[in-house]
Formats: sequence, C-alpha cells, structure tokens
Amino acid sequence: MKTRKLGAGGPEVSAIGLGGMSFTGFFGPTNKAESFKCLDAARDHGITFLDTAEMYGKGLSEELIGEYQQVRGHNFKIATKGGIVIGGKRGENDNSETALRRALEGSLKRLRVEHVELYYIHRRDWSIEIEDVAVTLAKFKSEGKIGGFGFSEIAPSSLRRAHAVHQVTAVQNEYSLWTRYPELGMLQTCRELDVTFVPFSPLARGMLTNSYPEPAKFPETDFRKNMPRFLEPNFSANCKLISAFRDFARSRGWSTTEVALAWVLDQGEHLVPIPGTRSAAHLKEWVGASEINF
Repeated sequence: MKTRKLGAGGPEVSAIGLGGMSFTGFFGPTNKAESFKCLDAARDHGITFLDTAEMYGKGLSEELIGEYQQVRGHNFKIATKGGIVIGGKRGENDNSETALRRALEGSLKRLRVEHVELYYIHRRDWSIEIEDVAVTLAKFKSEGKIGGFGFSEIAPSSLRRAHAVHQVTAVQNEYSLWTRYPELGMLQTCRELDVTFVPFSPLARGMLTNSYPEPAKFPETDFRKNMPRFLEPNFSANCKLISAFRDFARSRGWSTTEVALAWVLDQGEHLVPIPGTRSAAHLKEWVGASEINF
C-alpha cells in the first residue's frame, strides 16, 4: 500500500483508509466477528488509517475498534469526530469547548487510547464562530490528546477562517465520480493550504462497485433506503450510466471498484479516501487501487 502525508508535516498514512461507519449497521446487519475479519484484512493489506465517529452507533464503532486493537495488539492511526449531540434533536450540534472535551474524552475511552491522530468537528454549530472552535481544538492538540484537527462538510471560506487561527490538518466531504461538488473550490483550497482532503463514500455508497446494490433488499437499518439516488426512476437511470464505466474498467482488466477509487486518488496527492465496508472480501476488491496509474 502506498502512503500519503496527513496534513502539513503530519504522519504518513496509507493512501487509502478505512471508514468505520459500516461496523455499526448503517448499511445493514453486521457482527463483531465479521468486523474483526475486515480489520484483519485492512491490517494485512497495509491500511494504517481508520476513520470513525462518536455518533457511529452511538459509540459502538469506536468501542469495536478499541477492542480490536487491544485484542489483536495492533494499532492503527485513528481519526474520529465529535460535535453532534448524541440523542439530541435532528441537526442539533454543540461545538462548545465543554461539549467537545466531553465528546473527545468519551471517544478516547471507547477507543482505549490516550491520543488520536486526527479529530474532526463532525457538524458545525452555527452559534459558535469557527475561529473559536479552532482555538478549542488547538488546545486539545497542545494537551497531546490529538495530533491534528479538521472539519467535516464545511465550505472553503470556513476552512480559510479556521486555518487563519491554526493549521488545519484535514477536511472531510463526500467525493466520488458521481459526487463532484468539492471540485468547486474545496479541493483547490485544501491543496493551497496544505490540508489533506479526505473523501468519504468514494465508491458512491456502493454504486461504483463490482455489483449493483439492490434497493429492494435493503434492510430497514440501511440509511440508503430512502435516498433519492436509490429510488426509482433514478436508480435505473444511474445503473444505465454506470454500465459504461463498468465496460471501461473491464476493457482494461480492472474491476469497477478499483478504477473508481483510483480515479479519486488521481485527483491529487493531498487526497486520502476512506471507503467503508464491513466485509473483508469487499475490501480486497479495492485495496489495490493505489497501484493503478492512469
């Protein structure tokens, strides 16, 4: 697995990370044994960077990763997130120092570590200026609790404001061949400021993989169940568009999954995508993408 730098002067991490949302049933039922096999596969294929969050299963993803590291005696570089009020109203966020400190301490406890490499604000609290949030996060860094900090789903202008207070390590947004809006300024701003851009859902929530999802079979716990892209007539139209991409990959001897992820990697050395899966077999389908050169 090739590596890339995490932020300005940051550590080297695997060019492809692993998202931990799937470990908690967001894409359907799973269990600890299956998740451990997936983490074993990640370790064995050179993935060193994991992404999780306090809100993923209300801490269950972090707990599983913490248990895995203790049981297996293997440590990943971990990014986690806070700032969403767990159990609160939809869209209720709290970026105050008190709330963020409580969230971070909870994450560290569940992960069974004293330090995480990267800590994100999962969602902005619009009652608090982003500059003040950056001050809080810089304090956590000076205390040794985090290696760096970042933000999930913010605008380029907000990134510049936070960055003016303290070097931001990373920004996380959805980005793939079918979700391209970060190209309207965020990718460029991250490159300019030496901030790592971390694309989540780089495989289009399963659409850019070796087999199409089957929305009719999505369990009630699968959050894609009511997403417009997976509802008719949109879903059939999307499948038709993607079939040409599948043919392109097949003609070159690559899998759809590998090419989709390789394309994301090709958009700049400052990108570190974090595809998520709960399946070791699915991980093995895309882990070789960093070796593809267009």
